[in-house]
Amino acid sequence: MKSLQIASALIELGAGLALLSYPSVAVALLVGARLEEPAALTVARVCGAALLALGIACWLARADAQSRAATGLVAAMLVYDLLVAALLAFAALRNGLSGVALWPAVVLHSLMSVWCVACLRHSSTNLSLLNSKS
Repeated sequence: MKSLQIASALIELGAGLALLSYPSVAVALLVGARLEEPAALTVARVCGAALLALGIACWLARADAQSRAATGLVAAMLVYDLLVAALLAFAALRNGLSGVALWPAVVLHSLMSVWCVACLRHSSTNLSLLNSKS
C-alpha cells in the first residue's frame, strides 16, 4: 500500500499544481479545449486545490499502510480513480473532447483503480488476520 500511496501522491500533487498554476493549459491537455471564462478558471483551480490536498494526504499516509485510516484513504482513491476514468472516457466518447493527455489519463486512472482494489483486498485480509488473533 505504501507504493500506491506514494504514486498517488506524486500524480495528484502534479495534477493539482498544474491546475492551480496553469488551469487552461492543463485542461487543454486533457480535453483539447482551453478555459477562458473566469468562472471556469476558478473551478479548475478549486479542483487543483482538492487534488493538492489529496496528494498531501496520500503522501502523509505512506508510512501508515496498516491502519483503518490508510485503508479508508485507498478506498476514497479507488472511487476517485474510477470516476475520473469514467468521466474522461465519457468526455471523449460522448462529447467528442480529446486532448493529447486524455486517453493516457483514462488508462492511468484505470490502472490506479486496479492497484487500489488489489491493496484493499490485501488490506482486508491482513485486518481479518489481526482481528482473529485478538
